[in-house]
Amino acid sequence: MSVHVLGIRHHGPGSARAVADALDRLDPEVVLIEGPPELDSVAPLAAAAGMRPPVAGLVYAADRPATAAFYPMAVFSPEWVALRWALEHGRQVRFLDLPANVALVLEDAEDPDAEPPIDPIATLAEAAGYDDPERWWEDAVELRYHGLEVFDALLDAMRALREGHVPDLRTQRREAAMRKVLRAVIRGGAGTIAVVCGAWHAPVLVPAEFPSQAADNRLLKGLRTTKVAATWVPWTSSRLARASGYGAGISSPGWYHHLFTTAHDEAVGRWMVRVAHLLRREQHDVSPAAVIEGVRLADALAVLRNRPHPGLPEVLEACQAVLCGGSDIPMRLVARKLLVGDILGRVPAETPMVPLAKDLEATRKRLRLKQSAAEQQLDLDLRTPTHLERSKLLHRLLLLGVRWGEPAETARTRGTFRESWVLEWRPDLAVALIEASGYGTTIDSAATAVVAQRAAEADIAELSVLVEDTLTADLPEALAGVLAALDERAARQHDTTRLMAAVEPMARVRRYGNVRRADTELVQRVLSGVVTRIAVGLPAACAGLDEDAGREVRQLVDGVQRGIGLLDQQELREVWYGALRTVADRLGVPGLIAGRAVRLLLDAGLLDVADAAGRLSRQLSVAADATQAAGWLEGFLSGEAALLVHEPELLEIVDRWATGVGEEVFDHLLPLLRRTFAEFSAPERREIGLRVRRIDRGEGAAGARAADEDLDHERAALVVPRILELLG
Repeated sequence: MSVHVLGIRHHGPGSARAVADALDRLDPEVVLIEGPPELDSVAPLAAAAGMRPPVAGLVYAADRPATAAFYPMAVFSPEWVALRWALEHGRQVRFLDLPANVALVLEDAEDPDAEPPIDPIATLAEAAGYDDPERWWEDAVELRYHGLEVFDALLDAMRALREGHVPDLRTQRREAAMRKVLRAVIRGGAGTIAVVCGAWHAPVLVPAEFPSQAADNRLLKGLRTTKVAATWVPWTSSRLARASGYGAGISSPGWYHHLFTTAHDEAVGRWMVRVAHLLRREQHDVSPAAVIEGVRLADALAVLRNRPHPGLPEVLEACQAVLCGGSDIPMRLVARKLLVGDILGRVPAETPMVPLAKDLEATRKRLRLKQSAAEQQLDLDLRTPTHLERSKLLHRLLLLGVRWGEPAETARTRGTFRESWVLEWRPDLAVALIEASGYGTTIDSAATAVVAQRAAEADIAELSVLVEDTLTADLPEALAGVLAALDERAARQHDTTRLMAAVEPMARVRRYGNVRRADTELVQRVLSGVVTRIAVGLPAACAGLDEDAGREVRQLVDGVQRGIGLLDQQELREVWYGALRTVADRLGVPGLIAGRAVRLLLDAGLLDVADAAGRLSRQLSVAADATQAAGWLEGFLSGEAALLVHEPELLEIVDRWATGVGEEVFDHLLPLLRRTFAEFSAPERREIGLRVRRIDRGEGAAGARAADEDLDHERAALVVPRILELLG
């Protein structure tokens, strides 16, 4: 019996090559790989025809799928190389680590004897005279071809680093669990055993240096467990990168993949060719001579820096200098497309899946929706049956919390026959699917169950949004229940602000329900009653509010206004505008809301400009509170700037007030005024400034209006026919 411990760095192509060479030379009967033993059950799938890395082993708690752990593997991962070698050679393969049924619920206890963790790569790099650990690892391992001797050297190095070091309790338990598996394999009578594990763990997995079995048992005794399940899920190259937050991530998975899959003496040249092809596709001029010169420069930089071969820094510097003309802008494309990439792995059909995931896979294929790690823009025409079915699927997934697609330009597309989505498949969506599987075995049934649960707990405002979401997801069984709950909650709701929040979603459902071919008569009945109750309660709801509450109500007023504006229903308009007139006339209403009410009445033609100017003048009088006046002005001016541009009387009142307040008060009001005028476009602000200048020169409102009338009508008439032609 012989045990060979192959200490590796996760996702290292040099380590992966060395592992492949070592396994060929050792020809072990059993291969043990660092990872939870629960992956043993799905390990054979790694050899299936439909398996394509990057993939990840996924182990999750059966009763709480969100409690999960991923174990990613790329084609250049030493663990993947070892797993495939064992399966292809018909050898026994097992995983060794702390079981996931313990690790997922293990609460790390305080360990007073533990020392701060060591970064072994940084420590060895410093000992070798390097200030960059990554550069040292590349020079020592990734850019060289090694055999078994590299593992002996790493074992000695880690043994020296660990001498006298007490790891934290979790690490001790992990290593005790690893030894437990190794002991069992040894007792099974295996002749040659290869152990592939992180280099840091290598010294404690040498049988001659094992602590007692009793000591390991004490570390593992009495730990809480949970029921778990294991499977494989597709992974992405971008999620292998450190920027994704994955703990064992690498900075350049695309570069590492290239190093592993390309002959050693061709790596730099072929990389330069890939960069050249990418830049040419983006219309950058890159000649074959530039590629040759780039390779020469990378080699020269490696010699100057005393490196065995050009590493990634040398290659990138040569690319930027020679292929990109020194610009870093094309290099951003290289970094995104080649250094990281958007590769999405694939798992075979026989991979264990929850029924919900299988239903999604079948539906996705039927609707010809492609899973991709790169963002895709999807434009749908809801009059097309296939597009309508795609829309339903994506909306149902949103209800389930599986955000494969995110609506784009939601406000514009919700109410038309067109929808736009941005699709991006992320590995964590597999966990979201497992979580959602508790609601049903199909996307339809699960989404229906989710809606029913949410409807039971929602108030009227939330129900209004839920009606809209259920309608777009085309869940007729759920929609009936939500509408019934909406009718019942509306009758019991006495909070005017919650009623106001419900108007706009219900109005959208009523206006655009025909797009989804839904019956919205009940929504109309509920909406009419809600608007009537809002009209009664709005004046009282607007009284005695502080600034924050006033802003919230003002936003709700705008929401109701948008909802009423969607519907061509004169009766609702009369009820709503009657409530706004009461608010505009009532004392004690915050200026922000009162000013907004006046503006909405003016825009609707229910107040004339003279009346609005009189109200504005009174609010901005010397006797009025300046802060209240600023709020009134903000509410009144919100919207289009045309009001000030084309009504000089109003502009003159505002100008007179702004120039008449005291200096200290003006400093306090300045942020409010800036917020108000910041909503206007730059040309509108410029035009307002020009008109204020005319007023300040003494021309007054008449002079400002005269500027509009100072036109050469004969010259203007010459272009009118052409403009009409262009406008059709």
